[in-house]
Amino acid sequence: MVFKSKIKLVALFVLVLSLASLLRHLSIAKYSSPTLHYSALSAFHNDFDGIQPQRIPSRKLWAAVKPLRSLQPYANPRGSNYPAPPHDHHNSRFIYAKIFGGFARIRSSICDLVTISRLLNATLVIPEIQETIRSKGISNRFKSFSYLYDEDQFIASLKNDIIVVKSLPHNLKSARKRNEFKTFRPKNSASPDYYIKQVLPTLKKSKVVGLILADGACLQAILPPSMAEFQRLRCRVAFHSLQFRQEIQILGQRMVERLRAWGQPFLAFNPGLLRETLAYHGCGELFQDVHTELIQYRRAQMIKRGIVKDELSVDSHYRRENGSCPLMPEEVGIILHAMGYPPKTIIYVTGSETFGGQRVLVPLRAMFANLVDRTSLCTNKELSDVLGPETPLPPNPWYPPPAKQLKEEWKRAGPRPRPLPPPPSRHIYQHEKEGWYGWITENDTEPEPSKVELRMQAHRLLWDALDYIVSVESDAFFPGFHNDGSGWPDFSSLVMGHRLYEIASSRTYRPDRKVVAELFNMTRDNIYHHKHDWILSVQEHLNKSLGEEGLIRQSVFSKPASFISHPLPECSCRISSAESSVHVKGYDGRIVYGGEEECPKWMQHGQEIPGQSTGEEVGKSDDNESSDYGNAVVEEPESNDSDRTYVNQIFIQDDEMDPND
Repeated sequence: MVFKSKIKLVALFVLVLSLASLLRHLSIAKYSSPTLHYSALSAFHNDFDGIQPQRIPSRKLWAAVKPLRSLQPYANPRGSNYPAPPHDHHNSRFIYAKIFGGFARIRSSICDLVTISRLLNATLVIPEIQETIRSKGISNRFKSFSYLYDEDQFIASLKNDIIVVKSLPHNLKSARKRNEFKTFRPKNSASPDYYIKQVLPTLKKSKVVGLILADGACLQAILPPSMAEFQRLRCRVAFHSLQFRQEIQILGQRMVERLRAWGQPFLAFNPGLLRETLAYHGCGELFQDVHTELIQYRRAQMIKRGIVKDELSVDSHYRRENGSCPLMPEEVGIILHAMGYPPKTIIYVTGSETFGGQRVLVPLRAMFANLVDRTSLCTNKELSDVLGPETPLPPNPWYPPPAKQLKEEWKRAGPRPRPLPPPPSRHIYQHEKEGWYGWITENDTEPEPSKVELRMQAHRLLWDALDYIVSVESDAFFPGFHNDGSGWPDFSSLVMGHRLYEIASSRTYRPDRKVVAELFNMTRDNIYHHKHDWILSVQEHLNKSLGEEGLIRQSVFSKPASFISHPLPECSCRISSAESSVHVKGYDGRIVYGGEEECPKWMQHGQEIPGQSTGEEVGKSDDNESSDYGNAVVEEPESNDSDRTYVNQIFIQDDEMDPND
């Protein structure tokens, strides 16, 4: 009995000590720790506390590209034979349009639509953006076009090119409701002859025609040299007239200021991982489980509609080696690391939709901890202010089916691809039913978009607009998927074209995915422990992509799909004090590099080539940076024999460096 009493006393003593220790820790936590509040913006500031304004460690990674410093934006009409449109409203012919698709297709379609209106001498009615019209309950302050762009700026800036009105006259508007006007569905990259021979006669007869644009390119990108003024009109629309509405511009510039406030340059990266483009190229095997099935389902839909002429199941790894699939974020991180970007480099990830979610960005975040996006730079209030006041969506309660019905469906299901539906014995949670891929666990057909999904599609236009502003203003830009060969304009190509137009010498990487895939195949066994020769090969390829060779590839592969992705030479000029450029021609005789006119005197007055005025900053390291810029094709003076063919220019490998040596 005495022994048991001692055990009880010891146990009681230990219990009292444990209770006292617990109370002590609770008191310390209560009086010494402030209340914790989390926000994305505060987390961003905490992540960057260690970054102090200091000298940039690798200046050559951010310096201007020397061979392109002489290029200047110049999209003004040439000569005096460019008449202004007649302002005769009584004899006007009107074109109205419905534009389908995402941000890139909308922007490209508007540029083509203005050019078509000039070609047909017609008045353009402000186009209707269907992504915003289909979404019910979005802000009533913004409607259709004005949800994304500034209508008044658009109309005023084009007054010398075409007449733009906000709506049809009253009598014509009522006739349109009665479907009295013919509508056309032009094919992707339709020729000017199509509009002159097919659309113009109807326009002259009925005074009004409608266009339905869904592919993002309703007019062919490459026009004859005699239509160079129409190309410059595209540039004026894309880079001057299409200004985002004020709320978007203010927040976008605020995001850029917050990124620059840390005293270091930043790089913008667009993964380009969209379900539609991945399905088009057959890149489903690069993902896993449900994502692969989602891609294959969308590819099957494209095959039924005739968009894809290939088989449903293809070798994704072969497509990747062929350059038809995107660079995964992990591969981009390895490439940037090989280029010499330090782990503390600030990388802004763009894209309103990244297929695979944050999971695919985990390897990149492990290599570069300062990975941010709009949610890191903006508060929820700032983002909601851009959206404007919205009507709350009605509640849509979901009730699970009876357990007996689930068991019968489970028995009748038979063999199904992964993932299988949850077993009847387990409770089915609501997020498993209403998720963006929840339908695939029990249905063979994708349901129609819900009201929430339609509203999210409209919101993505605004998020892409914010990312577009940051990408154009970034110190360096790296695309994960551009020039995909689908014929559709993509976000990365539009950003690259805008940067090329405004500041051609800005660091815009234009990697050849086929070459990058070959480089990774060489070091697949030592992907994180590279040999010195492999690093030199990566640096050589990316440095060449910054300059002349990258522009030639962009002109050959990207310009035929979207002119504004490569607005050279029509929308640029060269400073006369710079060295003469070399003309490089493609297989079809088209000039793919060079051929820009000399800048007018009023542009050159008081203007120096970027980099000369800050010679101490950029010119000091000329010798050290020769490896970065010396890999570009050497410029030669312009002469009678200076024209070279594209074959001899771009695809010949440098014999001085063999990665296998």
